[in-house]
Amino acid sequence: MVHATTTAAGHLAAWQARAGALPPVLAEALEVCAQNGVNERECGDVLDLLAMLGCDAQTQAAALWFEVARIHPLVWEQRAASLPEELQRLVAGQVAAERVWHLHAQRPPEGGSEGLRRLLLAIIRDLRVVFVLLARQLARMRAASTLPESERQELARLTRDIHSPLANRLGIWQLKWELEDLAFRYLQPDTYKRIAKLLDERRGDRENFIREALADLGRALQAGEIRADLAGRPKHIYSIWKKMQRKALEFSDLYDIRAVRILVGSVADCYGALGVVHALWPHLPGEFDDYVARPKSNGYRSLHTAVIGPHGKTLEVQIRTHEMHRANELGVAAHWRYKEGGSGDADFEAKIAWMRKLLEPRNDDGELAADLQTELLEDRVYVLTPRGEVVDLPHGATVLDFAYHVHTEVGHRCRGAKVNGRIVPLTYQPHSGDRVEILTAKAAEPSRDWLSVHHGYLNTSRARDKVRAWFRRSAHEANLAAGRALFERELKRLAIPDMDLARLPALFNLQTHDEVLIALALGEISPGQVARVLQESQQPPEPPGEPLPTARPTVFDHSAISIEGVGNLLTVLARCCQPLPGDPVRGFITRTRGVSVHRANCASLARLARRDPDRVIEVSWGQAAAQAYEVTIQLNGYDRKGLQKDVVGVISNANVGIIASSSRLFARTGEVEMRYTLRVRDFEQLSSLLDRLTALPNVVETRRVGAG
Repeated sequence: MVHATTTAAGHLAAWQARAGALPPVLAEALEVCAQNGVNERECGDVLDLLAMLGCDAQTQAAALWFEVARIHPLVWEQRAASLPEELQRLVAGQVAAERVWHLHAQRPPEGGSEGLRRLLLAIIRDLRVVFVLLARQLARMRAASTLPESERQELARLTRDIHSPLANRLGIWQLKWELEDLAFRYLQPDTYKRIAKLLDERRGDRENFIREALADLGRALQAGEIRADLAGRPKHIYSIWKKMQRKALEFSDLYDIRAVRILVGSVADCYGALGVVHALWPHLPGEFDDYVARPKSNGYRSLHTAVIGPHGKTLEVQIRTHEMHRANELGVAAHWRYKEGGSGDADFEAKIAWMRKLLEPRNDDGELAADLQTELLEDRVYVLTPRGEVVDLPHGATVLDFAYHVHTEVGHRCRGAKVNGRIVPLTYQPHSGDRVEILTAKAAEPSRDWLSVHHGYLNTSRARDKVRAWFRRSAHEANLAAGRALFERELKRLAIPDMDLARLPALFNLQTHDEVLIALALGEISPGQVARVLQESQQPPEPPGEPLPTARPTVFDHSAISIEGVGNLLTVLARCCQPLPGDPVRGFITRTRGVSVHRANCASLARLARRDPDRVIEVSWGQAAAQAYEVTIQLNGYDRKGLQKDVVGVISNANVGIIASSSRLFARTGEVEMRYTLRVRDFEQLSSLLDRLTALPNVVETRRVGAG
């Protein structure tokens, strides 16, 4: 988007003269702007608006520095390093927002606005940037009459689609109404002029009516001993048109063209004044809203009523306290407090979280009210399709998760992905603002490796369920064979000897051994879980020379499990999922055995939770649960530069300690054999580590070296 840059000499100097002594950070920004020919009139307007919103000098300076960065990027690059880091972040947020404006210009005006607003909020980490964006956009709209028609239309569409809804979410009515009216004026000039003419034609009669109503109301409030400030309420052309459209009314049928506002000292006086109004004039049924007891989602508070006033004409009355009025006009900016350093201010962080929630899209006020009682929702990532559509994913989702989110068939046929034009692995986790393109094959052919949590292909349960469903539809014998291969591979690489498997199905709440193998093939249970159950049932125990994860008692000592808010409860490890220390766990209150502890992703727990959600409780491993075991693994493959470094890196990233290591190179064949003695937490961690090592280039096999 191109913006006007003509200067109005002396405008910033005049603003500085009005403002008086300035903080150094703002004075420096003003000096640089004056030296580099920024649009002084627009910048002065932005500074006035930010001051009205109560923004600090750092925020005002960031607004000026962004103009310098936009017009003279070399000047910004030379000066940025010497500026406070916080100020640099505020400028970076504005630069990121410009990319969203560019995306908006490329999209059809009727689609995707909500997604772009959400993308904007995802890439802006400091909410003060939003205040700057709103102030700058209003300053640009005020000066838009001097722009070419195409540019003016683009600016107005951006205001309508992005800035006005943001101002509404934040409850900044002073900016919201003006942004809406200016956008409406340029996008629908004929309708705007028609409503403006109707308002102007009846202005005299309306003003006389308001004066008479205020006089009657003032006398009634005085008789009721309620001190109040009274005023006529301005009507905005866009809101009039929107109400005409929503209620299918003509201009003459609108009851709130005539409106007054009552400002009182307390909430009690609000309801007292309401009683006076309804005693003075008959009220219209169904036209009363109590936003004091039930505020709007953006914090707006006021009493609204409509009455039949003097001469039988309808009149809208708004009643609020002076504090409510200030908060309504400035929205969250009225509550904003800028942090003066330190990172442990819980109250401040809670206020930031609350403000972020106001900016999130909501279906209804009830949903927002419920969410405000909890912590912030899980972070989301907002990425773009090749056509510019915004897709939101859970934090940590991969490009393969993205493919399944777009369409199940796209996921099944996925063979690769590009992020911002660069080919990436399917395990790549995109960031907000990335453009993701999925490369597909003609035929659907998901891989069973996608179901393994250790491989990291899929991090959303929705995508994993779609892959499982695809394999369930495939041949029963193929699933059985794949499960058997996984099972035998796990026995071999973890060096677990053959044993009686008759009890295995019951430990997973299944009927037959074949069902265990199929569940293993579909990723419903992991190879590590199977190996752990087998190890716990193994007799006799391993010799002392090489301790392995040994069976733990089904009933735990109290210190091993911590139950939130409850003490002295019996805890029992669930046999279906066999949780071990370090696993994410949740508890289920049984009728006879105390609290049954399950892995957090246990399918049996999910079924129990659907049936009795009130009996699910939060639990965690206590200090007594921390253990470690020594185990030796062997890795076979073909030598390459950096192989040993990569192996050590994978082990370190898995939080596994190395006790000893050795390697042997067979020069004639290029084969390499490496051995590592490790300290692991449990079989689950060992199984995951072996999966990650096997995925390294040139690695052929990894396995645990058995006791014998």
